[in-house]
Amino acid sequence: MKPLINSFFQLDNFLALGLVLIFNVFASNAQESSGELFSQGNKAYNDGDYGKAITLYEQILNDGKHSSELYYNLGNAYYRLNQVAESIYFFEKAKQLAPENQDIQINSSFAQNMTLDAIEPLPESQLAQIQKRVFELFSTDMWSKLTLLLLWLSALLFLGYLFTQTTRLKRGYFFLSLVLFLFFMGSFLITFFKDSTSQQTQYAILFSKQIDTWSEPNQQGDLLFVLHEGTKLQLLDSLAEWQKIRIANGSEGWLLNADLRNLNK
Repeated sequence: MKPLINSFFQLDNFLALGLVLIFNVFASNAQESSGELFSQGNKAYNDGDYGKAITLYEQILNDGKHSSELYYNLGNAYYRLNQVAESIYFFEKAKQLAPENQDIQINSSFAQNMTLDAIEPLPESQLAQIQKRVFELFSTDMWSKLTLLLLWLSALLFLGYLFTQTTRLKRGYFFLSLVLFLFFMGSFLITFFKDSTSQQTQYAILFSKQIDTWSEPNQQGDLLFVLHEGTKLQLLDSLAEWQKIRIANGSEGWLLNADLRNLNK
């Protein structure tokens, strides 16, 4: 019986290895395909064929691939076609993945200048400004990776402290392990609060060309103000076809059948 069991496990391992190889081939081909589409999109953009560039870039999105560069290029292409809402939407998506990128920030401000609604944001407290700067140093994904890296480094240094016999080295390992652990705790808290804030605070870009904002979720209330496409909104509540929103200056109201694209999805 042993040879049969051994043969079975050998065959099982062979099949598993084959499946891994097949998966790697498909993953490699998909990556090459996305890279080729991205290059073609860049060429179309540089040739001034912005519609074709958008089609190629969005094929990559449809394949489930996302990156700040892809969103940034889509924002630029839509900007060239004067499509305000689409341009702002993709620049906002790019900022989520690369909040520190200055090119994205600058081009996003150009797109914002195309909107009809000049909304002055509420002034922020110094504490809120500091928190915002810290949160925007990295994306949530990068903060998560940094947190794990700090944890591993702290653990490795602590192991060095445990197994090193030299007193001087033990002190050094212990001190560095403690410092990195404190950094890990700080990074963990930043990641946790950044992710919680992102989940609880929903933002969207308005795609409706023009829409009225009401004081209540019915048209018997007061008409408060009018909004236009490209405005960034905070989503507060919903009731049937109505959406309660808040704009940057703190004003709130209800929109009826608004065409919104959620930035958190």
